[in-house]
Amino acid sequence: MENNKKKIGFNIIKNDPTDGHGGYGVGALSLDNVSPVFIDIEEEDVFVDIGAMHARSVVEKGIKFLPNKEDVPNGKPFWLVWVTIDRKEDGPYYAGVTACEMTVDRSIRRGYKSLPEHVNKMDKSLKRKIMVDFMDDKSKELLKTFLMKHDSGTWERSNHELKQGLETSQ
Repeated sequence: MENNKKKIGFNIIKNDPTDGHGGYGVGALSLDNVSPVFIDIEEEDVFVDIGAMHARSVVEKGIKFLPNKEDVPNGKPFWLVWVTIDRKEDGPYYAGVTACEMTVDRSIRRGYKSLPEHVNKMDKSLKRKIMVDFMDDKSKELLKTFLMKHDSGTWERSNHELKQGLETSQ
């Protein structure tokens, strides 16, 4: 039986999609300046894993993700944070930072994540939104320290909304 369904592809366009002309590719999003940052809450580890762009990060490999958190009761908690860097006159800054929750239980090779949420949060980060205030204090502190250590100038140039969003009650 022949499959007549139309295949929909998604192209990731590198650099400036318009390249000085007004034709094909105008209005396409560039993913050059967005990075997936994982926070391993239990290990207090923060790291970049580009594999997350296609759900193939170290955290995600070999895991079947389920849509209900309750189905993975012993899942190890992680945050996937989409960090978009933009440039001001005086240098780069963290323009969009959005966090998504996920859990992984390696013993049963299952995890929880909401794929629509992850896609929407990546989109919000690309659109220069800050969405981190709902994170737990420990994770906020880990992310803040990571961003500051990565490049203190980039942190200093970042908007007050990010710094306020990562403030903790400690």
